[in-house]
Parts: sequence; structure tokens; C-alpha cells
Amino acid sequence: MGVNFLDIYDAIYNRKSIRGFKPDPVPKEVIKDVLQAGVQAPSAMNTQPWELTVVTGDTLEKIKEENLKNLAATEEFFDYKYEGIYRERQVKLAKQLFQLMGISRDDKEKRNEWLKRGFRFFDAPVAIIISMDMSMEGSWAVFDIGCLAQTICLAALKHELGTCIEVQGVTYEKVIKKYTGLPGSQNVIMGIALGYPDWEFPANKVESTREDVDNITRWMGF
Repeated sequence: MGVNFLDIYDAIYNRKSIRGFKPDPVPKEVIKDVLQAGVQAPSAMNTQPWELTVVTGDTLEKIKEENLKNLAATEEFFDYKYEGIYRERQVKLAKQLFQLMGISRDDKEKRNEWLKRGFRFFDAPVAIIISMDMSMEGSWAVFDIGCLAQTICLAALKHELGTCIEVQGVTYEKVIKKYTGLPGSQNVIMGIALGYPDWEFPANKVESTREDVDNITRWMGF
């Protein structure tokens, strides 16, 4: 097929979550190219259950601003409580992030400022919002959307773009629908911050680790 599988492996191993972006705009044709590759992702019986909304400019700024107003008003948002080894991995990453950002454990002000960044899509110039029709609830659609998100993030590397798959920016679904016109029949599932990485931003130096395959795999019949 003429596919360079070494390039695919390079993309997989070099993809990382970017949490600091340059303000430079991303051309629409570049984003479209990334999304065209992204929608090649597999889905159950080719149902392609995803809908994409790309937001930038003034519209994105209004979403960020209202997200912060909602956060300040409620100080509540969905934050899954991990346990056991999953919690350990989460804490390990958080410690590395906060150390790089110079945020101490008892510095509530800086920790709160860091929290706000997620609700601002980490100040990325572009946000990709992934939604699905409510009729797909209970199906494999959320798994399919995960495949789509990963494919988008890998494709973005072709254009030297950075990404961060994140839920904080789309926590307040009413805000997203208010400024994008998404219909009530759509469930907002996930957001992806997109832009050119600011490699001087400390958090972008995070190196997250992965478990050795043998620690999480059962080999049967070999």
C-alpha cells in the first residue's frame, strides 16, 4: 500500500498532550486536512456516530469566558475519582506538571489558575468539539469517538500541531450549545485543544510514562 509504518510509529510515540499554545491562528484548510484524516477512524459497523464543531476566534473566546463564569459561580464540575493504581498514575502526572509549573501543594491560588486553563482549552487558538446524537446513547459510539480523537491527534502531527484531548472545556454543555448552535439532540462528548505548541511553556516538557506491556497483558496459548 506504500504506507511508511515507521512514520506511524513515530507519530504514536511522539504524540503528547500539549497544555501551552502559541496564539498563531491555524488555517482552515490545515484543520480540514487533519479532520479528513481523523474521520478515517474505525467505528462499529461504520456508523460514524460523531459530529464535529470547530471553534476559533471570537466565538471561542466567548466560550472560554463563560466557562470561567460558570466555574466561579458553582466551583463544581464532573471530576471522576480514581482509585488504586489509576489514582497513583494520576498523582504521578500531576506532581510532574505542578513541579514544572512551580505550583506547590498548598498554593491554592496557582492551583486554581491551573484549573482555569482547562476550561479555557489551555488557551489554544482552536477547539474541536465532538458530539453525537442522543439516539446513540448506550451504543458503542463513545468508544468510536475515542478512536476518532486519537486519530485526529496523530494526524495533527503532520502539520506540527499540538493537541490535548480534554473534557473541562466542554463541561458546560449549555455554553457550548449557546455559542455553536448545536441542537438539543446532540450530546457533547469531548473537546480537543488544537494549535501550534509553545515549547517554552513548562508543562509541555512533561514526559508521561506507560506501563510495560507485560504488566497489563495476559498471553494465552503461546
